[in-house]
Amino acid sequence: MYEGSVNKVHTFLKFDYRNSATLVVTLKIPRKTRNNGTLFMHAVLLDENRLYDNFIDIFSTESVHTLPLVTHIEPQAATFNLLQSHNNEDSVQQEKHLRPYAHIFTKAPLSILTDNLNLPIKKIPDELYHYMRIRNEKFLPIIQHNVLKSRISDLQLLNSSTSEVNVTVEVSPASYGSLRLALHVRLALQQLHGLGFSDKDVDDVKGIFADTNLYLLSATVLIASFHLLFDFLAFKNDVSFWRGKKSLAGLSTRTVLWRAFSQFVIFFYLMDQQTSLLVLVPAGISAGIELWKGTKVLHVEVSWRGCRARARAGGAAERCTARADAEAMHYLALLLYPLCAVGAVYSLLYEPHKSWYSWALNSIVNGVYAFGFLFMLPQLFVNYRLRSVAALPWRAFMYKAFNTFIDDVFAFVITMPTAHRVACFRDDLVFLVYLYQRWLYPVDKSRTDTASSMEENPDEMEPLKNKDD
Repeated sequence: MYEGSVNKVHTFLKFDYRNSATLVVTLKIPRKTRNNGTLFMHAVLLDENRLYDNFIDIFSTESVHTLPLVTHIEPQAATFNLLQSHNNEDSVQQEKHLRPYAHIFTKAPLSILTDNLNLPIKKIPDELYHYMRIRNEKFLPIIQHNVLKSRISDLQLLNSSTSEVNVTVEVSPASYGSLRLALHVRLALQQLHGLGFSDKDVDDVKGIFADTNLYLLSATVLIASFHLLFDFLAFKNDVSFWRGKKSLAGLSTRTVLWRAFSQFVIFFYLMDQQTSLLVLVPAGISAGIELWKGTKVLHVEVSWRGCRARARAGGAAERCTARADAEAMHYLALLLYPLCAVGAVYSLLYEPHKSWYSWALNSIVNGVYAFGFLFMLPQLFVNYRLRSVAALPWRAFMYKAFNTFIDDVFAFVITMPTAHRVACFRDDLVFLVYLYQRWLYPVDKSRTDTASSMEENPDEMEPLKNKDD
């Protein structure tokens, strides 16, 4: 660093660092910065009774914190009407070759340690050691960048015409404990980058901490722990049941295949929307499990050598289930397909999209989200026809039900597409209907045909007509 590269832009006189303060600073953006260069801000606490020779003298003796104001990211993909745009193919090609551009933070949140520290020199915490300055056997206040309040939404694109930018500097006091916690959180966020998390994923994690109060944050951490536990238990019980399942009696094959298709559509949609990994990873695992279940109902064996269909004759109970399944799907198709077609045409005519792929994916996923409940009707109809719910994996269902209600909480905390947020509440209704059917058609534990529920015994169910024999 050399002195000629540092310019004073603002001096806050009579500043009391024990109180919060907000000021707006107008920065002149150098040409080098506009041409994908860099720009740093130095926040300095000075003693008004002292004189300084130059900035290097200040930098070596006073409390100084340097934070980068400019970062380089790819600009957000533009959207346009696919039918009205004449250069949409050129736009798509340009977006494939986007390079990172300079963006400047329009907010600079700072925290200042206000506690009077009385620490032995040899017992200074490791995370504070590099920030400590001592004068007259007293610790100087520590200035730190509050990374939790520095969000991607505060970024502004710098182009050739950007000559000035207003930066809001927010200064807030911090206690000894909160500052140490903030430094640990900063290290944790850096480790997330090392694990492959993108800037947007890390920003979503920041939102959980910065946009919620302490009590809601504590509840979120507790709920998230239960969510992970129920996710694991639901996946475990689902896989255990389907791995040993020999008969499809009482199960809607079309519902299983629909769930496999819809989970993959949702997974690719979440990827296209650049959703947080907190939502994307469980969706990917669920899509993989649903695809594996689809191979089971289609009697297809998948190995490194390829796919091979297994010939298998179904029993009377399976044939009865298949007839009810086909009947339900026939009535459902009369309602579903026209509605999906109308929604896709409306979206094409009146809504902007990034590409034809984005439009197709958005149209399909809107059908999945909007009519996902309708595609559960075949299984509900099969339950009604057979007057039995004994074939359903109730243990896995209940774990998923708990997670559905937990998702209602996360719908307001974690960043996700609006359609996915609404779908969380739609799933509540699905499980309530299943619970009603379980009450309506209770499992007779004294009968071997109905007591063999999916989670307890995946052996083949007896046909319904033998129930009264």
